[in-house]
Amino acid sequence: MLENQSNRLEEKTLRSHHIFEGRVFRVQLDEVELPNGSTSTRELVKHPGAVSVMALTEEHKMIFVRQYRKPLEQETLELPAGKLEPGEDPAACAIREMEEETGYRVERLFHVVSMYTSPGFADELLHIYKAHGLGKGDLQPDNDEFVEPVELSLEEAFARMEAGEICDAKTITALYIWKNWELGGK
Repeated sequence: MLENQSNRLEEKTLRSHHIFEGRVFRVQLDEVELPNGSTSTRELVKHPGAVSVMALTEEHKMIFVRQYRKPLEQETLELPAGKLEPGEDPAACAIREMEEETGYRVERLFHVVSMYTSPGFADELLHIYKAHGLGKGDLQPDNDEFVEPVELSLEEAFARMEAGEICDAKTITALYIWKNWELGGK
C-alpha cells in the first residue's frame, strides 16, 4: 500500500501574472517554488470546464458532430460538447449543448466520467454524460458555430478514428467506453 504523500511534490505559487483573458479561457504565468527549493515558471490555461454527450439512437448509432477545427486546419467528428457558463450545472449544459448541436432533446442523463483534458498546462475539467430518452428538437448552433450531426455505428466510428477524422481525446475516450459497454462492461 502506498503511503499518502500528497504534499511531497507540491509546487507552491510565489507569484501569478495574468497574460490573456478571452471568451473561452485565460492564460497566466506562475512562478513556483519546486519541492527541492528552486524556482521555475508554469504557463497555465484556466478554463471554466466543459461537457460532452454520448447519445445512442434507437438504431444503436452514436450521434457525433462534424465541424471545422481551426487549430488543426481540418474538419473533425466529435461528440457534441460545449463550455460551461459560470455557475452552470454540467448536466444542464449537456442537455443544452445536445439540442443546440444535434437537434436532439434529452430526457435524462447518466454521468459517465469527469476527466482533466490536459493537466500538464490546463485545469479544464470535462464531464462526459450518456443521454437517455432522445427526441427530436431543433438544431440551434451558436452564431459562430457550424456543425453537422452525423450518426455512426461503433464499427463506423472506429474506422473514422483510424482514418483520423475522430482525433480528439474526449471522443476517443467515449469510443472505448462504448466498446467496453458492448463487450459487457459497466
